Amino acid sequence: MNSNDLTNTKPSVGFLETNSIAQGVLASDAMMKMADVELLMTAVVARGKYLIMIAGVLADVQQSMKAGLETAGGAVVDHFIIQNIHPQLLEAVRGRVKVSEIEAVGLIETKEIASAIYAADAAAKAAAITLIEARHQGGGKGLVVLTGEVGAVRSAIAAGTATIQKSGMLVSQVVIPYAHKALLRSLTGTL
Repeated sequence: MNSNDLTNTKPSVGFLETNSIAQGVLASDAMMKMADVELLMTAVVARGKYLIMIAGVLADVQQSMKAGLETAGGAVVDHFIIQNIHPQLLEAVRGRVKVSEIEAVGLIETKEIASAIYAADAAAKAAAITLIEARHQGGGKGLVVLTGEVGAVRSAIAAGTATIQKSGMLVSQVVIPYAHKALLRSLTGTL
């Protein structure tokens, strides 16, 4: 599946995390062979874990995830499927989104990347904000960075953290009401 197909539909994403790099690579192969999905991300993170993220239409994602779960077996640490993801999520997972200006900035820091992706999708669906990033960070943590009008950022951060708070995955949440312009470069790579 190519990325143009994903931008023209309401895709689903699947995420699989293993505690073994070798089993993760094997599961990735099985997932890609099972159904027509796009491999969005694979990454080796701290503590020898392997992350796999795919996207596609729901039925294909479900088939692919089933193959990955069966192949990885006892090495599976976490997995999930999000249906009808927010259109901004894929770009924020792939890398930092450049924006021309920032007003308020919101950050959600999580213990694992899976929680950050869940939180980012909920945040983007809750308010009119721009997702800048929803990816893994050093030490295997996840980070969501977003910007927008102050009230919208507060609402988005509240919605994002509410989806993960019960799981104990939230490390920190921050809303900077009127962020200094210097943060634009550090958060987005924009000059």
